[in-house]
Amino acid sequence: MPELPEVEVVRRGLERWVAGRTVEAVEVLHPRAVRRHPAGGADFAARLTGRTIGVPQRRGKYLWLPLEGRDLSVLGHLGMSGQLLVQPEGAADEKHLRIRVRFDDSAGTELRFVDQRTFGGLSLHENTPDGLPDVIAHIARDPLDPLFDEAAYHAALRAKRTTVKRALLDQSLISGVGNIYADEALWRARLHYERPTATLTRPRSTELLGHVRDVMNAALDVGGTSFDSLYVNVNGESGYFDRSLDAYGREDEPCRRCGTPMRRRPWMNRSSYFCPRCQRPPRVAS
Repeated sequence: MPELPEVEVVRRGLERWVAGRTVEAVEVLHPRAVRRHPAGGADFAARLTGRTIGVPQRRGKYLWLPLEGRDLSVLGHLGMSGQLLVQPEGAADEKHLRIRVRFDDSAGTELRFVDQRTFGGLSLHENTPDGLPDVIAHIARDPLDPLFDEAAYHAALRAKRTTVKRALLDQSLISGVGNIYADEALWRARLHYERPTATLTRPRSTELLGHVRDVMNAALDVGGTSFDSLYVNVNGESGYFDRSLDAYGREDEPCRRCGTPMRRRPWMNRSSYFCPRCQRPPRVAS
């Protein structure tokens, strides 16, 4: 699943190429692409046509296009393989093109939603007073948000009876962090993924939060992490942070810090990658 850096790369591209443009026509080419819009594809297209797109927004892994003059937004669910691409109007259709948005100007480009596995989609939602689509009002601010409340986060982390990686992936505590960047931040902080959050001191959790920010900013600088052709920006280009990963995907490779072979363990239907020497597991109470 794309995480904060990948979604932010897409948001920046949409801000450049789509913001301020008025929709002339919408084609919904696959019903699953609008399944989160209960009124269906025809209603989605009708309500979007004639609307001007504002500056694209993001909270954590969630991306939306506010519509000017309306308390309404188009929420984008990228899922496992969703792509929002800006393409020349005459370009050949992608094999898995699901939605096409044309604009009423002479820029010569259109917005396309492409999704091989059809887990993602677009939907229209009313906004909260804070400007968020109502269905994501419960999502916490992300660590790159200037209004992120560190004190509240540290207090919630200590009070939560869970382990540190579960807390990092809890979108009601902190949004935007997924499996890849959690493993990277924990490696940098020398913390085992099963460390109880109640044992984290304020300085230790502050340090971890700093590593989360650092690894996300480093990923943003190179366009995010792309393991295959499904993770691309609006121009279809892949990111290169996978070449800089210190933990994720490096099973049996030497730890870049101490040389110990990295390990992988099954974790919540995913995998956790860690160094058994640098990130020692917590002691089990006898």
